[in-house]
Formats: sequence, structure tokens, C-alpha cells
Amino acid sequence: MKMRLAFVLTALAATLTLPAKQPAPAISGDYLEVRSCDVYTGACVANSEMGLSGKEGMLVWRVKSGSWNGTALDGLSVVAIVQTDVTLGDVALHPGAGRALLVVDSRASSQQREALADFARAQAGKLIKEVAVVKTAAMEVTMGRCSSGSCATVKAGDLVEISTRCLGGKDHLCGNEENFYPPLTKVDGAFSAYTELAAFRGRDLNATWELTGRRSAYLATFAQ
Repeated sequence: MKMRLAFVLTALAATLTLPAKQPAPAISGDYLEVRSCDVYTGACVANSEMGLSGKEGMLVWRVKSGSWNGTALDGLSVVAIVQTDVTLGDVALHPGAGRALLVVDSRASSQQREALADFARAQAGKLIKEVAVVKTAAMEVTMGRCSSGSCATVKAGDLVEISTRCLGGKDHLCGNEENFYPPLTKVDGAFSAYTELAAFRGRDLNATWELTGRRSAYLATFAQ
């Protein structure tokens, strides 16, 4: 009887010491962010740009798997083009609440389009105070297509075009660069990349822009 009781207690103790299994995220995927100022830069350069540039940004979420508000979004993408009155810096200090144009995947159903738009607003938080309009476009989104994971291409109809590559030795200008600005949303494993092209050609924000040759991008993943 004592031996049996000891066995039961030992088995129970072993069970209690096992690590708890983490629940699978409800939604997860890849993230790309491009701004109109360098995010990988030195403090002297960043301070000279503060308040003058970096007031625009493009945020791209590509859902690998999962759902939002009970709607499955596997394989779909959404882009937020954001315009503010301040430099998009540390969101804890400068949330930079502004206007946004949302572009949702044309492959999505009407219910999925609503879920994608709501997901983008939720992820951006105070950054998107007002949604000017929600557009639908064919999405071509590729992320992490090189060994470093820094190469990405995004095309959303004729509205958005983005191309990035990894940072190289010739991209270091002053030797004191760092990831000066944090990502604008909650993501995992963010790393900076070089923006070869970032173009917004829509009309609903009363401005278009095309940026080339900036150290202004982040690639990351999201899961929640």
C-alpha cells in the first residue's frame, strides 16, 4: 500500500513539474513597415529630421494562419498607409495619431475584408485615429525571400509598391547607427532593412510619395 501511494505521489509530482503547453496564437504572420525617414540611423541624423520628415508610413500584415473576430484570414494581406502631423517616432512618446488609407486583399470575402480592416486598426492603435477610406486591391506580398530574411516585395494594385533588401556595409554612413526608432506596432523579432522603393500613388490622403534608397524599413512577425 505504501509503495503504491509513493508511486502515485511521484507520478503526480512529475505531472505538476511539466511545463504548461502554450496556447497556439489566434492569428500570426509576417509584418513589413516602411517610413519616410531612416529608422536605422545615428542620433545626430535622426534629431535633424525630427519634425521635418518621417510623417508617412506604410504597414503591411500578411496573415499566415488564424482568424480575427471569428473570421478566418489565412493567406490574406492588408496594408495601412498612414499620414500624421509629426515624425513617427517612439509610439510611447509620440503616438502620431493620424489618417490612414487601408487596402484589403481582393481575394477576401466581404466579411474577411471587414475583419482585415478591423485587424489593421486594432494593431495600429492610436496611430490610426481616422480611416479616410478602405480600398480593395490585388495583393502580391513576398517577405523573407533571401537568406537574411530582409528582402521583401509588396504590390497592392496601382496604389502601393515596396521593395526592400538587407543592409550592407556601404549602408553605414557614420558608424554610430542603431535601430533608433522602434516598430510602430507590437511585433516579434523586428530587424531593419534597406528600402529600395516605397511608393504610394493613391489620392485619398491628398498626397502621394515615392521614396528610394533609405534605411527605413522593418521586417518582423506577429502572433497573438
